[in-house]
Amino acid sequence: MDQINHLRRKALRLEYTLISYNVLEGIIAVAAGWVAGSVALVGFGLDSAIEVMAAGVLVWRLRQPGSLEEESERERKALIGVGITFFVLSGYILLQAGQSLLRREAPESSWIGILLATASLIVMPTLGLVKRRIARKMGSRALEADALETLICAYLSFTLLLGLGLNALLGWWWADPLAALAMVPFILKEGWEAIAEARQSAVA
Repeated sequence: MDQINHLRRKALRLEYTLISYNVLEGIIAVAAGWVAGSVALVGFGLDSAIEVMAAGVLVWRLRQPGSLEEESERERKALIGVGITFFVLSGYILLQAGQSLLRREAPESSWIGILLATASLIVMPTLGLVKRRIARKMGSRALEADALETLICAYLSFTLLLGLGLNALLGWWWADPLAALAMVPFILKEGWEAIAEARQSAVA
């Protein structure tokens, strides 16, 4: 029990760190995108909001220890909540990438966007991998799904940088939205599996 409580506290610290980082990232991205008229930067800020939603679900889950039955029920509800954010994330990607392809919008060369994406490539994989390790030790499927979503957001930061680079070097304006769209089936699959697993545990 002491080990589980220790892991729970570590997971909570990671979630609070993630929320703080994403709130700051989102405010900077939306403000800079609004000033510059950059749809890509505003979208980057909206992605941060989705990640905050998922982290908030896990904070709710981790802050309320109880009996085995209560823990199982909260785990199930948290898994459903994180599963839903996978669908929200998929919708965000489809909307942003679809608009970029239809309007033939090249990723904008913004130093703020580059710095934010670079920072996310450092912060997000680190937090995601540590969360996944803790989740497996705790046996928390909800926390593991949340860790995967953090890693997906790191991938989206990578596609932003990739798109900026390929557009600048080769004029491949379509590289960024296509790379993001390639992730949608995987994200939908993970969201569906999380919700299905939660429903099965309720029946059992």
